[in-house]
Amino acid sequence: MAERDDFAAQAMQYAPQLYSAALRMTRNAADAEDLVQETYLRAYRSFATFADGTNLRAWLFRILTNTFINSYRAKQRRPQETDLADVEDLYLYRRIGGVGAALSAEDTLFDLFTDGEVKAALENLPDAFRLPVLLADVEQFSYKEIAEMLDIPIGTVMSRLHRGRKAMHKALIDYATERGLMPRDEPEPEPTLAEPDRG
Repeated sequence: MAERDDFAAQAMQYAPQLYSAALRMTRNAADAEDLVQETYLRAYRSFATFADGTNLRAWLFRILTNTFINSYRAKQRRPQETDLADVEDLYLYRRIGGVGAALSAEDTLFDLFTDGEVKAALENLPDAFRLPVLLADVEQFSYKEIAEMLDIPIGTVMSRLHRGRKAMHKALIDYATERGLMPRDEPEPEPTLAEPDRG
C-alpha cells in the first residue's frame, strides 16, 4: 500500500493536467481551482488505499470526475469567465481524433476554426457527453477507465463518445458553413443530446 509521505512526490506532477481538465469541466477558473484542491484533499485522505503499481493518474482523474459530478454540477454556476488563455484550445481540438476522423474530406478546414469555435463546440455539449469526450480524446483514458470514472457501462461510454463527437463535428461544420468556408448542404438531422438516463 502506498504511504502518505509519497503523496506529494507522486501526485503533484499531475496538477497541471488536473487543472486543465477541471477548467473544461467547470468552465470557470475559480471553480476549477476549488475542484483541484478538493481532489487533492480527497486523494491525500485516501492515499493509503492506493495500490502501488496501479495507474495513479487515472485514480486522480476518477476522484476529480466524481467530485465534479457530485458537487459542482449541482451548484449554480458563477458567470462564465472568458480568460482561458492558458488552455490550449486549438491543441485540444487537434487531439480530438474522433472529430478529426469525422471531418475526412473537410480536413483542409482544420486550421480555419478559431479557438473560440473549438472551445464552444466542446463546452456546448451537455456534461454527460462532454466528460467522456474530454476523458477519452483529450486525456487519452481507455473506455474501461472512463466507465470506472463515470460509473457507467463501457457500451454507454462508447455511445456517448460517438454522439458527443458527432455533435462537435456538426457544430464545427456549421461554423465553417456560416463563415462561407464550406458549401451549404441539405440539412442533416439534429443530433439528440438530451441528458441520458444513468446507465
